Amino acid sequence: MIPYTETAQRPDWEQLPESLRTAIAERLGGEVASARVARSGFTQGFAAVLTTVAGFRAFVKAARLDLTVAEWYAQEARITEALPVGVPVPRVRWATESAGYFVICLDAVDGAHMPELPWRAPDLTAALDAYARTAALLTPMPAALAEFAPDPFSIVMRGTLDRWAAVLSGAAELPDPRLEPHLAELARLERRLLDYGDAMPGVMHCDLRADNVILDTAGAAWICDWNHLCRGPAWLDLVSLLISAVPDHDVDTLFTTHPAVAGAPDDALDATLAGLAGYYLTQGMRPEIPNSPYVRTHQRHCGRLAIEWLARRQKWRW
Repeated sequence: MIPYTETAQRPDWEQLPESLRTAIAERLGGEVASARVARSGFTQGFAAVLTTVAGFRAFVKAARLDLTVAEWYAQEARITEALPVGVPVPRVRWATESAGYFVICLDAVDGAHMPELPWRAPDLTAALDAYARTAALLTPMPAALAEFAPDPFSIVMRGTLDRWAAVLSGAAELPDPRLEPHLAELARLERRLLDYGDAMPGVMHCDLRADNVILDTAGAAWICDWNHLCRGPAWLDLVSLLISAVPDHDVDTLFTTHPAVAGAPDDALDATLAGLAGYYLTQGMRPEIPNSPYVRTHQRHCGRLAIEWLARRQKWRW
């Protein structure tokens, strides 16, 4: 079992440079009395709910400017500020560079916690409802987001959601010998996904999974970490979220009855599962990452769930 609430190796508040802690405290309006570090996710950037001595709370993320994660935080700040009103996302209070770090400060969600896995039905319903509202607001693409998604889906996903074609051509290794008889079909399906994505008028989160969802004290869901926004089909986000619910829920029904699927092609689910399975299974074969020790395990796990879901739907014999 992957400990999704403990997957990230993040610095504690006291491990940040004193000059940075002082600058953050000044922006928050007072000395920081406590820091509750978020241990979910797969990056090494600082992320914590900070509470000042006066009781003010905010969620603060910080990363050294020489790390890629700092670019992600900067992109998250820009995208989050441009998201339409109504998208259930913690809003940006401020973002800045300080002491060699990029820092983003967001609203702290009351009682924020990651959904438990296996998914509890009320939590999954809350997450699906939050995404239904989100998808509706992002289709068609709001003008304020156009600068963040300039390229067609198939261009953005080149090298990501075309892995079965790479395996078929010999450019990538087959992740499971049982899939060899199905390679041509898998490559055909992922190609359909790329074509469908190019035809879609909206934008999507593009990294929607359980650890990018938080629940508040009322049980409502919020969608976080908007740094990979791109053009494409909302139902891809939906499938990437539902993959973690495969073992315990009727994911076929949850997919087909979700508002984000309205108007989708008949093979949208199979095409998406093929694309995601190819990505996850081939990524999972890559070398381990020392400062993110669970990411490959996570990718292999998601890949297995996706390909098993697809195999069941296709009635493949294993």
